[in-house]
Amino acid sequence: MTIDKEYLDKLINVTSKAAISSSFLVGKKDKVAADKAAVDSMRTELNKINMLGEIVIGEGSLDQAPMLYTGEVLGNKNGPEFDIAVDPLEGTNFAANNLPGAMSVIAMAKKGNLFKAPETYMNKIATSKVEKGLIDLDYSIKKNISNLADFKNTSPTELTACLLDRPRHKKIIDELKELKVNIILISDGDISGALLVSKPEYKVDIFLGIGGGPEGVLAASALDCYDCHFQGRFIFDKDKDIKEAREMGITDIEKKYELSEIIKGDSIFCATAITDCLPMKSNDKDVNSLNGIIKDKNNIFLTETLITHKSFNQKKIIKKKVIFDNV
Repeated sequence: MTIDKEYLDKLINVTSKAAISSSFLVGKKDKVAADKAAVDSMRTELNKINMLGEIVIGEGSLDQAPMLYTGEVLGNKNGPEFDIAVDPLEGTNFAANNLPGAMSVIAMAKKGNLFKAPETYMNKIATSKVEKGLIDLDYSIKKNISNLADFKNTSPTELTACLLDRPRHKKIIDELKELKVNIILISDGDISGALLVSKPEYKVDIFLGIGGGPEGVLAASALDCYDCHFQGRFIFDKDKDIKEAREMGITDIEKKYELSEIIKGDSIFCATAITDCLPMKSNDKDVNSLNGIIKDKNNIFLTETLITHKSFNQKKIIKKKVIFDNV
């Protein structure tokens, strides 16, 4: 079933307002306050929408987050039912320190079509569209890189891999270095990291490694419209994580999820840049970058939002002037 176009406009407004709210705290060294500003704004705007929307990816469980918690129902309760995944401030450290990569993110699908992920880590791999079975989470790094190079009719030395800069990725990084693959390490923001495989102009061939499970679901929601390849497997290090997963209906804790199992049917994804994003920096005029919030005059702000709407095959950057009264 198709999601009406009006909801795309409404969600652009939601992430734009959240991004503007958080932008007042960019560079203030307070990531908690920056996140709270985005959360408060996003919740207020979502509650204005004609829908019955349930948060399936949020700020945590009810005992962890008073707002936008997993299971919270939003909207005016009169419209269609939706599953909603949110990250009001992706890249809290980026915002706090005025660095590229901070954005406000939301994804929406019809009720039952968006995976409810536990608050745990996910091992993930993403590339642009490839033949089925070519790239797999269970293959070795060498096999995946070799297969990808052959598919793109190039050599491993011409490929670029992106992953989070974490000690846990040392083995992967060492293997990539041995294969002479170009490596981009990012400090935070694995939603935007995964998005870099969506277009050739971003010059990233593969995103891989362990990051947030909820962020994996949001990344998959965006990559679905680009017909990208994505796989993820949750990592449960603690008994309480396994218990939570069981309570959410996850019976196979070793399961490898395909993109089509994470997001089904029509979907909308919106990511409004708070600071400059996608790519973080580029001197290439052909790169369609996502620029951060700019204050125009009085209470008018210029926003840029990456949007996808699957049924209408929309995937582009929307530039918008937003009137923001809470200045």
